[in-house]
Amino acid sequence: MKHMPVRIAVIGGSGLYRMKNLRNLTEVRVKTPFGDPSDAVFIGSLSGVRCAFLPRHGRAHSLLPSELNGRANIWALKSLGVERILAFGAVGSLKASLAPRHFVFPDQLVDKTHERACTFFGEGVVAHVAFSHPFCDDLSGRLLRAARRLKIPSHRGGTYACMEGPAFSTKAESLLHRRLGYSIIGMTAVPEAKLAREAEICYAPVAMVTDYDCWKEGEEVSTEKVLSVLGANAENAQALIAAALPEAAAAPRSCPCASALRNAVMTPREAMPEATLRKLSPILGGRRN
Repeated sequence: MKHMPVRIAVIGGSGLYRMKNLRNLTEVRVKTPFGDPSDAVFIGSLSGVRCAFLPRHGRAHSLLPSELNGRANIWALKSLGVERILAFGAVGSLKASLAPRHFVFPDQLVDKTHERACTFFGEGVVAHVAFSHPFCDDLSGRLLRAARRLKIPSHRGGTYACMEGPAFSTKAESLLHRRLGYSIIGMTAVPEAKLAREAEICYAPVAMVTDYDCWKEGEEVSTEKVLSVLGANAENAQALIAAALPEAAAAPRSCPCASALRNAVMTPREAMPEATLRKLSPILGGRRN
């Protein structure tokens, strides 16, 4: 059954399992060649904008970060027509100025994961996308401005270190990450950001600080502390989504994300296996170079 394309999506992380006030809601189960997404994709209207919502860990938070099927999630959204993703997730802070309940809009990423499928390509089709700037600067800027209008304590820039998890950092790791200059640490920006870039989707993380990781004496992270902050962060996230959607959805896509695959595919069309081409159809579209 075909659905009208939806151009913008929200991925909800820990504490954000549904979108309040999403009207005319439909629940779409998308079958993908990479397996099942985390949950159904919920499509509806908010602030006059038709959008999709996907709970990253499932609506019952039943999936570990390393169990997330990033390829299925991004493929499903791409197949529905999504061009922009607002990706909310809980993070630990590695800087004193980034306090719990603050929102961070990072501009860099360090991948410390080791168990995750991070590309759609392979099986006879090779592509290498540019990833020097891993997040969509335009979309992040629009989200930041909306957050500041709402008076949510917000910060632009900084490096997101993505760890494997599910255990939190050791103290030695936390101190090392601070010395390396990282700003925040989380478990979910990889592989989402990489896959979104391959799918030519604008991807902007909204990193919601829940704790100080474990570098700060007396502030060591625990599940109890994280849970105590998640509710407040989720309320701010709901407000930010409603405020940011109209501008984010209406803006023209003039960023490099929209053409990330241009000249990135190395394999000649005549050498691409037909089975792989069918699998990559939403990702490649009509692109063959």
